[in-house]
Amino acid sequence: MHTLITGASSGIGEEFARQFAARGHDLVLVARSRDRLEDLATRLRAQHSIAVTVVPLDLAQPGSAAQLHHATVELGLEIDTLVNNAGFATHGDLADADADRLAAQIQLNCGTLVAITSLYLRAMKQRGRGTVINVASTAAFQPVPHMAVYGATKAFVLSFTEALWGEVKSQGIRVLAVCPGATDTPFFDVAGEAAAAGSKRTPQQVVARAFAALRSNKPSVVDGAANALVARLATRLLPKRALIAVAERSVRP
Repeated sequence: MHTLITGASSGIGEEFARQFAARGHDLVLVARSRDRLEDLATRLRAQHSIAVTVVPLDLAQPGSAAQLHHATVELGLEIDTLVNNAGFATHGDLADADADRLAAQIQLNCGTLVAITSLYLRAMKQRGRGTVINVASTAAFQPVPHMAVYGATKAFVLSFTEALWGEVKSQGIRVLAVCPGATDTPFFDVAGEAAAAGSKRTPQQVVARAFAALRSNKPSVVDGAANALVARLATRLLPKRALIAVAERSVRP
């Protein structure tokens, strides 16, 4: 059995790879950068004596989920755990955004995530066991002006994952949406530092929180006490206009 991790070449995805490897899982690592994946794979094989398969692939392209699934089937790899971590954000006003870049963001954050989950979930149902971890965000809990598309994609991921938890929780399959806040990763190399609201957590903290939530069979978890307070409490207590205003100021360019 293998654990497949998308966006595995850096940040939270890389940390998931490290922590699953430390638990003895054989891995399938997916991202665009072959060099980074191969370097990580070499280190994990040496440190943990596990099998690591590298699949360089741009998951922002339509049809990439089917390509990935075909590649693992051809290699005879059974995926017992799936971590959908790949994603990116754009920062700025919608009127100024590049339409193709927005489409790629929606494809990667939503379309490919759903397709990958669907393809690997079928075998998990047949086996009566499996784990799906989808990385959402605290941006899922309220609209985020200047990051409108990103926030909407993560709201989709959270809703989709919690609904899936309800579908399969009695079938031996664990499903979890992980909602990090600002995290110290290369994510902000793309989104820009202005997109980081509040102090940053570490990938190690995010992944440790995810493993703890899996043990308690929660449908979703917010990483960090302060993040959880804002996401779970403030979003319920503040009027919508006030909530949007706070989010706008926090990531204003």
